[in-house]
Amino acid sequence: MIELNNVSYSYPRTVQPALHHVTLSLKKGRCVMVTGPSGAGKTSLCLAASGILHHEYGGKKEGTVIIDNRNVAEYKSLSDLAQNVGIVFDDAEAQMIFTTVEEELLSALEHRGLTADVIEERLDAIIRTTYLENLRDRSPHHLSGGQKQRVALAATLALGNEFLILDEPTSELDEHATERIAEILTDLKNQGKTILLVEHKYRNFKNMVDTLVILENGAITASGSPDEVLADQRIRGMIFPDFSTIHKTGQKVSGGEPIIAVQNLTHSYGEVTALAGIDLTIHKGEFVAIVGENGSGKTTLVKHFNRLLSPTTGDVVINGKNTKECSIAELARNVGLVFQNPDHMFFADTVREEIAYGVNNLGIGNSDAVIDAALRDAGLFGTADLYPRWLSRGERQRLAIACVVAMQPGIIVLDEPTTGLDGNEALLVIRMLKNLQEKGHTIIIITHNHEIAEHCADRIILMENGHIMSDTGGA
Repeated sequence: MIELNNVSYSYPRTVQPALHHVTLSLKKGRCVMVTGPSGAGKTSLCLAASGILHHEYGGKKEGTVIIDNRNVAEYKSLSDLAQNVGIVFDDAEAQMIFTTVEEELLSALEHRGLTADVIEERLDAIIRTTYLENLRDRSPHHLSGGQKQRVALAATLALGNEFLILDEPTSELDEHATERIAEILTDLKNQGKTILLVEHKYRNFKNMVDTLVILENGAITASGSPDEVLADQRIRGMIFPDFSTIHKTGQKVSGGEPIIAVQNLTHSYGEVTALAGIDLTIHKGEFVAIVGENGSGKTTLVKHFNRLLSPTTGDVVINGKNTKECSIAELARNVGLVFQNPDHMFFADTVREEIAYGVNNLGIGNSDAVIDAALRDAGLFGTADLYPRWLSRGERQRLAIACVVAMQPGIIVLDEPTTGLDGNEALLVIRMLKNLQEKGHTIIIITHNHEIAEHCADRIILMENGHIMSDTGGA
């Protein structure tokens, strides 16, 4: 059992507590699902429940955390805690340090002191369980975001812990992969594992959830059986967003010079072909959704639009200029890219400085007003002086969007822009993007959310194994 008794916590240099008098019990063989808006304290709750907050973080701590009948203070180190608790962080890549997927899993198995025969047997079983057979010899750092999440989960399962804490383990997974993870976790629960699951995808996990907890502003505002909690209409809106309220512009532009023209584009990572002969034309003012399973080539494709990747063969033309003839700095004036993992974009000491960097670098006039507007539109004005990595995953996602929007590029590309956001926040982000489209921006999003694609995009491009399989609005 894991018990949190009246736990409060404040990070250094912050006024508002990240957790405020939280009391929560996780009983053996049960699943507690926690959800709520970004910045609610969900990741902090995971850190507290795992003992990491006590052993690794400064700040002000109150209350007690009991893990397996021992106060977290009685554990000598994180290694001691890891004998009981396994945690999958919201940033899967941060957990990976080895050169292949197999090495990541072997490290976790060897940590348990097993014999070579047992290690080999369990390695094969975990790889099969998490559907990683085809990725076994690949570098984790060259995988898609969703594939990395599966590797992080597999490495945690390899530890064989009785308590599993998972912080948005499917945020970057497609629907099919999410269902696989739900099946895996259901089996683990049936084996007697205790699971604390932070998620926004309630529908996928509803059959395994015993207790649904709503966390807002660091405090538990509702807790009980899912049926009891979801009787509150306000909470239902948070969990089940209605994207049909956002209407398409009906903007299907054809004729004239395309703003993006992709011609016979291929790209390979070593011997792995990620894109195979892509032809694509996008015109100014379109709202395009690119969909497909993890590893289908979506992110690889859009990284060619601002030359973060260069073609193995073929051409990409932006605003009439071949990207082979442009620097990344030149393309930044035309194309803004919000990464799948927002942490890849951050390096400044404060949220405001993060947004200011791109604005000042491009010499945009009236910079203070531009930065203030970006902060307000992203709902981050109150965090302007905070260190970006202290923000929640959802807040970091909105900061990444604000950084790009503030640079005022004509083309805005977003890789899973609603990751880490509750339903209400996701609606706000999509409405913000639709407003930008109405102002003349071209919006391209990669998304696993079919409701967003169907209700909000004027055009849907389906990718599979490096090919475009269908294009509802292609010329």
